[in-house]
Amino acid sequence: MSSFRYLRINSNIPLLANNLIDGVISRNYALKSDLKIKWVRPEKVPFYKPQNSGDLQSFPEINRKQFLLEFQNSKELQTADENVKKLFTLEFAPKKFTNKVFYKSMEQRVKRHEYDYSSIEVKLARWTGVIRAQQELIEKFPRNKWLKIALKELIDKRTKHLRYLRRWDYKKFEWLLETLDLVYKPLPTEPFQVTRKDSLQRLTGIYVDNIKSQRLEKYRLQLESEQPAFLEEKIRNLQYIRDEQKACGVEVTVTFEEIEQVKQKLEDLKAKNEKRSSELENE
Repeated sequence: MSSFRYLRINSNIPLLANNLIDGVISRNYALKSDLKIKWVRPEKVPFYKPQNSGDLQSFPEINRKQFLLEFQNSKELQTADENVKKLFTLEFAPKKFTNKVFYKSMEQRVKRHEYDYSSIEVKLARWTGVIRAQQELIEKFPRNKWLKIALKELIDKRTKHLRYLRRWDYKKFEWLLETLDLVYKPLPTEPFQVTRKDSLQRLTGIYVDNIKSQRLEKYRLQLESEQPAFLEEKIRNLQYIRDEQKACGVEVTVTFEEIEQVKQKLEDLKAKNEKRSSELENE
């Protein structure tokens, strides 16, 4: 039983509207903010998507008319019958043979020499090819948990070795990213979770900063609009002081150059205001 219900039933204390006791204000929870801030929870992007993995290209279209990787240099196939040639093309082979051709093309981009199979560049190129092939496969079978695990481990492995290469040789690291069409996305140093409270605090801070900047800009424009009148009054006062000093026969402290400088400043300010007003009209 709530305290107010108890008071209504068992007490003669006068109650006002909205759970207010005479002289006592009740506590209110979960008050909505008056600020016009709307927060929508961002959509969670799966780890295997290119936005998270850093791949700028997907699995490309491979020419299925070419021979299998093991028979591309075969001299016997060059003189064989057309039907026999078709049997040795990617068109009549499982998908894994097409993937092998893609892996080979990725390795050829970064090989140091013909027999380079174990350098860090070749490993990263091979892993990138496997990642892109598995990304295409997981789009067709999104519930394959074993494929997700393997892809997650391979992406993390590539990121780790990219971090090592970045530390060892930064020029080669940049060249490899450009050659393989990758974006390096390091792992966060601290765990971060998107929450409504933190997001609203940040949005409120941005909202307050925008209000401050808008008011300061408005005040600056107001001061600039008042500057011409101020400078005109300053010119009149300087000229009056100079004339009075001459008439009284005392030392003249206001020089003619000072008055000319203020006049020049006034002309520049008027030209600036005219230019700004014309730009606003054009917009």
